[in-house]
Amino acid sequence: MRHQRKTVRLGRKAEHRKAMLANQVCNLIEHQRIKTTLAKAKAVRPLAEQMVTLGKNGSIHARRTAFSTLRHKDSVKKLFDEIAPRSTERNGGYTRIVRLGQRKSDSASMAFIEWVDGAVVIEEKLAEEKKAKRKEPEAKPKKETKREEPKAKEKETPVAEEPKKKRRWFGRKSSDEK
Repeated sequence: MRHQRKTVRLGRKAEHRKAMLANQVCNLIEHQRIKTTLAKAKAVRPLAEQMVTLGKNGSIHARRTAFSTLRHKDSVKKLFDEIAPRSTERNGGYTRIVRLGQRKSDSASMAFIEWVDGAVVIEEKLAEEKKAKRKEPEAKPKKETKREEPKAKEKETPVAEEPKKKRRWFGRKSSDEK
């Protein structure tokens, strides 16, 4: 029986699991939202919230403790300078897990994990990306039509010359080629 053993193992050894969770938290800090399996998202949440609590403290000791866990200077800097100050009024619950359904390949439950206070920034970036994607396909067909016209002229000139006879069999040559 697994009484008093609440560590989620995720099918990995301890060192691999610690490194994976630290990388997931660093990616969450960098990208504000990550897509992962539901089990990993649930395992990442406590670690991410501990890091924000350290960031709210703001001392050198807290910064070094966060660095010993995450092992990325840029992530620790962004955590202490941007993410933790947004959460000063909130007492815990800094992350949100949004379930996405099943993954096609292996039917694993997928989820987004994101910062609760960072939702406005993410939505604005997504809206800008959608606008950029809409504008790009409109510009591409115009360029393709211009390119097709010169190719058509080049194809017409060789056709006007003598057409070569097609060889019916690869082994034999036609009587004209001998």
